[in-house]
Amino acid sequence: MHTLIVYGSTLGNTERVADLIAQALGDQAQTMNVTDVTTEDIAAATRILFGSSTWGDGELQDDFEVFIDHFSEALLQGKEVAVFGCGDAQSYPDEFCSATDIIRERAESCGATIVAENLRVDGEPDDAEEDITAWAEALL
Repeated sequence: MHTLIVYGSTLGNTERVADLIAQALGDQAQTMNVTDVTTEDIAAATRILFGSSTWGDGELQDDFEVFIDHFSEALLQGKEVAVFGCGDAQSYPDEFCSATDIIRERAESCGATIVAENLRVDGEPDDAEEDITAWAEALL
């Protein structure tokens, strides 16, 4: 099974989570920045893990905001999808990791099969490494 990990990261935290997930999944995972991924990359993947940090009043990371407009049934129908993201629960409790909900709902509406609960990382990814690894390993 080919797993593609697509992330949008401004400060590097979501990229770090993507890297930790890829380490846990091993050789079957490929990590790509959302600015580099193509619809062909998505089409070739069996499972796609989408990651975005949450900004402002619960918005997607800027690069992911552009990318999500490409979601369609033709692209995601029948794909296995899981979503992860980073946020700040203390400063933004009501919007904490709400970008993950936006991505999940959009993927579901395009016919994707959601295969895991959203992974929400609060603060520094390295402080949540065990939780991130456990989430990724559960996908195996």
